[in-house]
Amino acid sequence: MMSLFKKSVLATALVTALVTPVYAADAVNFYGKLNVTAQYNDAETVNNAQIMSDSDTTIQSNSSRLGVKGAYQISSQLEAFYMIEYEVDTGDAAKDNFEARNQFVGLRGDFGAVSVGRNDTMLKKSQGKVDLFGDLAGDIKNLFKGENRIEQTATYVTPVFSQVQLGVTYAADGASSQNDENGFSVAAMYGDSKLKKSPVFASVAYDSKVKGYDIVRATVQGKVAGFKLGGMYQQQQKSNSNSSSVSGFMLSAAYGIDDITLKTQYQTMDEFGDSWSLGADYKLAKPTKLFAFYTMRDYDKMAYASQDGMGQDVVVLAELQDKYFGLGIEHKF
Repeated sequence: MMSLFKKSVLATALVTALVTPVYAADAVNFYGKLNVTAQYNDAETVNNAQIMSDSDTTIQSNSSRLGVKGAYQISSQLEAFYMIEYEVDTGDAAKDNFEARNQFVGLRGDFGAVSVGRNDTMLKKSQGKVDLFGDLAGDIKNLFKGENRIEQTATYVTPVFSQVQLGVTYAADGASSQNDENGFSVAAMYGDSKLKKSPVFASVAYDSKVKGYDIVRATVQGKVAGFKLGGMYQQQQKSNSNSSSVSGFMLSAAYGIDDITLKTQYQTMDEFGDSWSLGADYKLAKPTKLFAFYTMRDYDKMAYASQDGMGQDVVVLAELQDKYFGLGIEHKF
């Protein structure tokens, strides 16, 4: 009950921020996004030492969100900025369907920008817009580690010099996901991730002991003959572990025809599996689009704990396959 009360207060505060008079010195922006799909899901699992197919149909939310962000000009050389954002799950049966996303406050100026709070790591930010199926079944997070949003972080990004920007995130050992270890995430980025101010975006990034993993990632995306082409290479290994590192890559491509964007994406990771997706977006207006996608993901032969027909614990080596098909709508405000 207390959780529901707190989240109701949160929603009221966000709406109040929208309707409260705003002065020029304190620019507040209330924003949000609703992304909902009618989706068919067919996932394989291991049960009683047998591979079983579990399918269902859902009307689900895909990282729909509600937030407020703004800035305050302290002086001609210093500005305070902030963001408070929550995910809203329209498909959750619970009424208190808010979940924390990025929530931070900071200062910026000629020195760059410093922020503290809950935030995406620099490695996650370094992907730019290369993941064409983000927040859907084909999201790269299903096979790649490193798509982390962590509480108790401090982030610094430099000013942009000749289209180059550097950044570092410190994840405190007090964060629940850090297992009592300090972690660092660093990145170097070149160009505009939206490909509007530059024809190419590229980045390299490294995580050290972030959520239990050490990761190296390289990303590039650019426009070529009307196509938007992208690629990512990643090597990952459990921190403080004798296990060997594994590597994988992702390739994506998109092509626009008037208000329609066709897109495809392939991803693979050693000892995990591979995934490919096909999709199309239809732009109804600047903030609104209809879309469709199909994703198929194959998992490599891995060990799964199960039970045999006699109820005895066994380990099953199995190759599983998941398939997803969705039709959806997205509206931003």
